[in-house]
Amino acid sequence: MSPSRVLVLNSGSSSVKYQLLDMRDRSRLAAGLVERIGEQTSRLKHTALTTGETREHHGPIADHQSALKAVAEELDRDGLGLDSPELAAIGHRVVHGGMFFTEPTVIDDAVLTEIERLIPVAPLHNPANLTGIRTAMALRPDLPQVAVFDTAFHTTMPESAARYAIDPKIADRHRIRRYGFHGTSHAYVSRATAGLLGKAPKEVNVIVLHLGNGASASAVRGGRCVETSMGLTPLEGLVMGTRSGDLDPAVIFHLERVGGMSMDEIDTLLNKRSGLFGLCGDNDMREIQRRIDEGDQEARLAFDIYIHRLRKYIGAYYAVLGRVDAVAFTAGVGENAAAVRAAAVAGLEELGLAVDDGLNAVRGDAPRLISPASARVAVAVVPTDEELEIATQTYALVGKVD
Repeated sequence: MSPSRVLVLNSGSSSVKYQLLDMRDRSRLAAGLVERIGEQTSRLKHTALTTGETREHHGPIADHQSALKAVAEELDRDGLGLDSPELAAIGHRVVHGGMFFTEPTVIDDAVLTEIERLIPVAPLHNPANLTGIRTAMALRPDLPQVAVFDTAFHTTMPESAARYAIDPKIADRHRIRRYGFHGTSHAYVSRATAGLLGKAPKEVNVIVLHLGNGASASAVRGGRCVETSMGLTPLEGLVMGTRSGDLDPAVIFHLERVGGMSMDEIDTLLNKRSGLFGLCGDNDMREIQRRIDEGDQEARLAFDIYIHRLRKYIGAYYAVLGRVDAVAFTAGVGENAAAVRAAAVAGLEELGLAVDDGLNAVRGDAPRLISPASARVAVAVVPTDEELEIATQTYALVGKVD
């Protein structure tokens, strides 16, 4: 029997998330997180999902190579080591693939070079992704390594949606266009939503709302993305935990010329000190909701701005698609904040959108409908599973290569 396990790695600048899956039955064998890499307070949390045993280790982990070696040791303790003949491939999340990578890709030197060339448009993410890839390749040089790109799902957008209205020569020279992000989540959720409706993805038009600390929306027509809210970077679009989302570009000039702020200070303001955090000092929707319940007007205004932007995108993407079969909420806020879901579609009954208060209040891990049976447009909560999506794409590609 051919190997069926896929190790999924998501390497950040100071962290590595991982899951080991068996693609015969799509089961999870192990999962974990290494965080604060390079610090004295590093932590590795590993769970053997076959037994439910969780182990934690605290202490300095110098770099990604040390982190992956520690992960390999934990997997080995459970009989799931990286040297197992059952391991078919390692799938890597890569944030930015530009227009060059439109699908999962087996990694070789040329692929590494292109990912590196994209660092200027993803300076926080692609370097960390590359570090994880190179470390894993050094540990298992004989094993297929596959890059799955956050941007790939959005490369089907038409040029009318992907282009900014600036000089095309300047835009092309500097790779300025709307790429979109969270693509693995949008791909998984749009397909799972079609399944929830008992239809094939090609038969369904879906608006996907990925609402976490980072937030993005997409319009998916027949399984293909035709519009998404994030652009050249993850800063564009919805109000997020610490990012501003859409902003008049002249605000930047104003802050520099009138406010005397440097470009680095403005970058920090818009990416790390804006959004919900900038508006009310909290970027946790649970805390914001608690404050609203206590009558906090600052938290209420932050919530209202968040919802206003969200509703605006729902309406815009309804117009883009022409026909909408479902609106799907996903990610941390989308899956857990019933108040956000209710507020986002409130008043949109003329568009066929409504939620059933009882269904909306139910919590669960399974995809579910929260709209009344009579609603013209289904409203769904679909827990995202980016690791499973990466593993699925990786395993499918390795099978084709073999």
